[in-house]
Amino acid sequence: MALRSPILDDRSYAQLRDELVARIPVYAPEWTDHHPSDPGITLVELFAFLAENLLFRFNQIPEATKLAFLDLLDIPVRPAVPASGTVVFGTADPAGIVVAAGTPVLAGPVEFRTGAEVTAWPLTARAAIRARHEGELDEDTAEYLARASAAAGTSVTEASRYRTAFGAADPQRPGGDVLDPAASIDGRLYVLLTSAIVPAFAGRLVTLGVVPARRIDTMADVRPCGDEAGSEAVQWQIATTTPVDEDDGNADPVWRTLAVEADTTAALTRPGQVRLRMPADLADIGLYLPDDPDATGSGDQPPLLEDDELIPLALAWLRAYRPAGAALPAVEWVGANAAPVEQAAEAAAEFLGTGTGEPGQEYRLVHPGVLGDVALDVEEQGTGRWRPWSQVGDLRAAGVDDRVFTVDREAGVVRFGDGRRGRPPQIGERIRAGRYRYGGGAAGNAGPGAITVARPSVPAAGLTVANPIACRGGADAEALADAVNRIPEEFRRHDRAVTVSDFRELAEQTPGAGVVRAETLRLFNPHLPGETTPGAVSVVVWPAADPARPAAPMPGRDTLRAVCRWLDERRLITTELYVIPPTYRRVAVSVGIAVKPGYGTEGVRAWVDLVLRQYLSPLPPYGPEGRGWPLGRAVFGPELEAAALQVEGLEFLTGLRVAEWDDEDGWREPAQSRVELAAWEVPELTAISVTAGDPLPPGEAPAPPGPPGPPVPVRAPREVC
Repeated sequence: MALRSPILDDRSYAQLRDELVARIPVYAPEWTDHHPSDPGITLVELFAFLAENLLFRFNQIPEATKLAFLDLLDIPVRPAVPASGTVVFGTADPAGIVVAAGTPVLAGPVEFRTGAEVTAWPLTARAAIRARHEGELDEDTAEYLARASAAAGTSVTEASRYRTAFGAADPQRPGGDVLDPAASIDGRLYVLLTSAIVPAFAGRLVTLGVVPARRIDTMADVRPCGDEAGSEAVQWQIATTTPVDEDDGNADPVWRTLAVEADTTAALTRPGQVRLRMPADLADIGLYLPDDPDATGSGDQPPLLEDDELIPLALAWLRAYRPAGAALPAVEWVGANAAPVEQAAEAAAEFLGTGTGEPGQEYRLVHPGVLGDVALDVEEQGTGRWRPWSQVGDLRAAGVDDRVFTVDREAGVVRFGDGRRGRPPQIGERIRAGRYRYGGGAAGNAGPGAITVARPSVPAAGLTVANPIACRGGADAEALADAVNRIPEEFRRHDRAVTVSDFRELAEQTPGAGVVRAETLRLFNPHLPGETTPGAVSVVVWPAADPARPAAPMPGRDTLRAVCRWLDERRLITTELYVIPPTYRRVAVSVGIAVKPGYGTEGVRAWVDLVLRQYLSPLPPYGPEGRGWPLGRAVFGPELEAAALQVEGLEFLTGLRVAEWDDEDGWREPAQSRVELAAWEVPELTAISVTAGDPLPPGEAPAPPGPPGPPVPVRAPREVC
């Protein structure tokens, strides 16, 4: 890869000649003839020519030296990071189709592999909650509520009104269709299984894919990095058509408990799959209808289903809840027949070569960009059999006879020990590599619906596949120039996070996380923001983009989790580490401008608006210092005036007003036009107005220019008798 070499000495032949000639009066004042005809000047020009050639060679040394340092310091180029996501399989076969783990699925030319076995059923799943409903009731609705309350054995005042809210219809839409059980009347998550045909899944496994809400609104919701304390267990049940046999006339159905064979969601707190064992007898599984139609959907029954298109397709209701009564976390998407996928291809077994007995032997794999471990065997002399060797991350801890090796993942190179740290393959010993995975790169960040082709090992007619949510996390391998520039940092911190700058730099370098800015808060615990916590370090991260909030981006749970994993491996064991989202303070700015003659008012107004937005932006390359607005720096009106006055064509400002949002009083203008921020806060420019003349009250939008247009004519419908 071509690199731009740094120029240590950029003097040219003419500059060297002139410099030498200028020194003649100092060292040889009797030498007065400085014309080109003088023999001494000829020698000076010869030395300048030779010096120019030496400087050219001198300027080539640093890159070669740096590349040698990469090898001597054992600093590998960071490999490509694979994207990951979730796919959903579909079929019309009532008996289901088993899709083995490792099945290739394709998004165009990009290959993914499934990470778990899944049985595809002719089945779909839709998540729902019983959302609270506090709106006004019309006469008919009030009458229905009275009848339903009486059928449920309670009064209207004691009844909790709800509406069945289905979610995740479009999880990729900004804001999504997130379902929050905490906003429901019972804190439970319901899943409706639908199908046009009845699948034969009695006693079989049904796999549900779950993607929790990715966004974290406050830093108080973040747990310490490395805290693997599991959440409260989640219970799964299926509704039957059998009523509870009680003397008090309870119209509730029996809910059967389902066995959870596997749960990679950590109790619905992270993306993953839940594998549920269906009952062996499905005779009483279906939609429950009580004797009194007015009691439908009340009490402990499933949510009321009023969609005429869903009712004929409904097979059963599932529900998930925490036995202790706590509400479940919000979910972004739930689907059936789901499997995790990773952007990876699988290489066949390879013969690498024959050992030479020399220290530090290297052998290149066919495919670079290695993911995971490589299964490697050596046919050792005297035994006549292949012996597996172990892959390690570093050979410096290996013993003399340890059969270990390392892998440069980016280059796909296998390295052996030198005889003191790790045993090298001896003369004539053959070396082979078993199957390994390779891949990764930004091309794996496929959008929703991009994965459309499945290639199971056993051909299955009618098997379909799709990814309802975009795959994320893919990143290309590190450029060689970036690796060279990283040498001083790596030499200083030795891949460890100790100082404030270590945490910031490493967080911004997290592979595949898309972090564009990170800041470190020392001795800061997000759960105790007003106190000093010894040993605590909080790292605030900003994503490169957030479609829901472009001006004030918030990282998702997957971004925070990736940075947590990256830093947790490098922190001191005594450090309590948190990776948190930014906290924004809403501010509004109103500016009045006067424009110089000859300049357009709208053009100057647009430039002032843009300059202030960029000056208050939390993302680089904007902000006062080019790294976004600093944490805790107050928003001061005169400072914003100085930034706005840089706009060409602006005569002067007639005024600039700053306000901050108060949840009780609304927009409030602080004293001296100064909005104070806490040490962990940055401003969010929620409203800005730039007008010719006096500034408007902050937060008030300017009136649209010009008179309103004529009303739009709409044809009235024809009257028909």
